[in-house]
Amino acid sequence: MSKILVFGHQNPDTDAIGAAIAFANLQNQLGKDCEAVALGTPNEETQFALDTFGLAAPRVIDSVAKETQEVMLVDHNEFQQSAADIADVTVLAVVDHHRIANFETANPLYYRAEPVGCTSTIVLKLYKENQVEIPKAIAGIMLSAIISDTLLFKSPTCTDEDVAAAKELAVLAGVELEAYGLDMLKAGTNLGTKSAAELLDLDAKSFPMGGKNIRIGQVNTVDLKEVFDRQSELEAAMKESMSANGYDLFLLVATDILDSNSELLVVGEPIAPVEAAFNTTLTNNRAFLPGVVSRKKQIVPQLTAVFEG
Repeated sequence: MSKILVFGHQNPDTDAIGAAIAFANLQNQLGKDCEAVALGTPNEETQFALDTFGLAAPRVIDSVAKETQEVMLVDHNEFQQSAADIADVTVLAVVDHHRIANFETANPLYYRAEPVGCTSTIVLKLYKENQVEIPKAIAGIMLSAIISDTLLFKSPTCTDEDVAAAKELAVLAGVELEAYGLDMLKAGTNLGTKSAAELLDLDAKSFPMGGKNIRIGQVNTVDLKEVFDRQSELEAAMKESMSANGYDLFLLVATDILDSNSELLVVGEPIAPVEAAFNTTLTNNRAFLPGVVSRKKQIVPQLTAVFEG
């Protein structure tokens, strides 16, 4: 019998990979036969976390039906963010902290969704509910996921539960929370060696809104100028990606992780709803978004309200 594959969303971030590793380990401890896989290679932040805790990166796949008929999803549910052939397999379980959209199954399933800042916060609860011991490395990668998703607790998505979970996991992982968190986040801001196309795909998701196909990418940085010095190169790559994939709009959100602000770069049409969503006017395709750091809470809902209002 084939293994149950456990994975997060395309262009995986630290939570997509960390939650998959942790949830697959939990399921194996509970008697299932699971393998954590990934829909993309780890970014530098995630690789830093994996290396710190001595974990191998999950095997990268792009389709699932040729390997298994059963999967478990973490950190996503929307089919357009999942494996290309997700509709051809049985989803046994979902553990997520995002909106529920574009998702349906033919059979009943286990579904755990909570409005917390990170999927790994929920996975920690599942370990405790099932009274399964958490290995040091698993604690470390779950901690890393919480730090990543909450920007070391600066994101408005962060809840008291995330903070408590991170403190508990830091003890189990044997690291000093603040120092490790800053080192890990900074590891993910090394953007200079990446092509424009690579930058756009580091952490990008597609969202259908009001009949439009909108692509929203996000990069973390400690220097917004470094990102926008490459604006013409980025815009060209955005247009190429739009043409190849049928996106109507491409938004790139560059987030300063030290100052907790973002700057937006927009290519495509229509522009007016984007300006309305953020109460701003684009100048040279750009807009500064003070205090905005979360795509999930400060970008997607605002755009959705305007495009579907």
